[in-house]
Amino acid sequence: MKNQGLGDWIARRRIKSAGDTALIWPGGTYTYDEFADRVARLTRVLADRGLAKRDRLVYLGNNHPDFLTTFFACGALGAIFVPLNTRLAPRELEYMIEDSGAVFLVTHDSVRALARAAAWSSGIRKRLVVDGEADLPAVESLDEAIASTEPATLDAEVSLEDPAMILYTSGTTGRPKGAVLTHGNLTWNVLNAIVDYDVTRDEVAMMMSPMFHVAALSMGALPTLLKGGAVVLHERFDGGDVLRAVEEHGVTSLSGVPTTFQFLSEHPAWESTDLSSIRKLTCGGSAMPLRVIEAYEARGLAFSSGYGMTEASPGATSLPVSKARDHVGTSGLAHFFTDVRIVGPEGDVLPPGEAGEIQISGPNVIREYWRRPEATAEARDGDWLRTGDVGRLDDEGYLTVTDRLKDMIISGGENVYPAEIEQLVMEMPEVRSVAVIGVPDDRWGEVPLAIVALHEGAQVTPDDVIGHVRGRVAKYKLPRAAILVDDLPRTASGKVRKVELRERFPDLPGIDVAR
Repeated sequence: MKNQGLGDWIARRRIKSAGDTALIWPGGTYTYDEFADRVARLTRVLADRGLAKRDRLVYLGNNHPDFLTTFFACGALGAIFVPLNTRLAPRELEYMIEDSGAVFLVTHDSVRALARAAAWSSGIRKRLVVDGEADLPAVESLDEAIASTEPATLDAEVSLEDPAMILYTSGTTGRPKGAVLTHGNLTWNVLNAIVDYDVTRDEVAMMMSPMFHVAALSMGALPTLLKGGAVVLHERFDGGDVLRAVEEHGVTSLSGVPTTFQFLSEHPAWESTDLSSIRKLTCGGSAMPLRVIEAYEARGLAFSSGYGMTEASPGATSLPVSKARDHVGTSGLAHFFTDVRIVGPEGDVLPPGEAGEIQISGPNVIREYWRRPEATAEARDGDWLRTGDVGRLDDEGYLTVTDRLKDMIISGGENVYPAEIEQLVMEMPEVRSVAVIGVPDDRWGEVPLAIVALHEGAQVTPDDVIGHVRGRVAKYKLPRAAILVDDLPRTASGKVRKVELRERFPDLPGIDVAR
């Protein structure tokens, strides 16, 4: 059986677009011919070192050509690609590496120390480092390994039902779950993006958001490469560098979260940068501030928006620019190959206008969490994914998201789950109870705030609380401040009334924590 998965995409695209530009990054460019050759060589490197079908490979690094090279090489072998967030703390990464059962690690030299701290005691057998030199017997230079290897001519049996990626997403329990995205999930999501966002062969799409988040990879890079366009890779967000690259490369498509778009519009070079090549701006993650919308409208640009989550690979709905004015405040219509419904507390499908849980179905929706059958069962309602979000559909099918059943905080486009922080604070013997909520922040959209009740007579300061958490989670998860209270408001069943806490503490300046 021929490889039916994503691992064959670049080899097929090479036939049609050999001399066209595939990737652009600060270090140079790759044509599709060069990119396909690199994928084939890395495929052989990984196979020669024992990576086989369904083995897990962890990639720890920011946006770089070899992120995509490794992704497609894994696909060619039928191995499972596990990208990890470089902003996480070592203990967080260590759990994900162990849970995935990864046997191979590819890391960028810039985060080599983080990789060592997270994976030193794991079951990983082989390590390759990008843009770096070998320094231990178990660590090889990826560039040197590729240069000394002939391209692979492998024909692995990979179907659309086979797993392509595991993406870790935190949950209300605070324990990360690995969402298993198949080759079919990703392929159908890419088709949704191409259809609903009009991706074209002359696309020049910039990835200014990290591809270890599925939105940048699956809504941006993969649709562009499937169509034969060029992907511009931006490793670490810098507003000035992004604006220079837009002008230099004639970027046509730019996607991100409200925070990144805000930073661009506030940069000193904003007014002088030629933005005339941009045809599409897509934004997700949270609501866009009005002042940011107006800043882009003043430059003749408007946003497409949408709703989704990792478990939907990630797209569920999209609102194109042409419909934005008539349907302001909505997240658009269900993607072409995806369905959305609203369900009441008794499991009944609700009519237009009534609010209930948003559920998603389609070939882009995952079937399972990695080795978590209980979590999988909780997330499923037959063929439908239970999102935990509240919304309503209007008569035309446009979705409005009204609330989150989960208490997730979205800070600078990153998801922060309060339970994870609360568990750490509760390790302190002086703490009787704690609740973490999101409070508005001009820069990040929301930031975490810890509200803590102590045992009688306990001597703990807010700085002590933050210090207990610091270094054990990613910086963006660290509470901006801690507030000490006598007690937390609770329901009759004992649950903390977070709605009441948000009303009591709507907007506190807190302590400015470095991100």
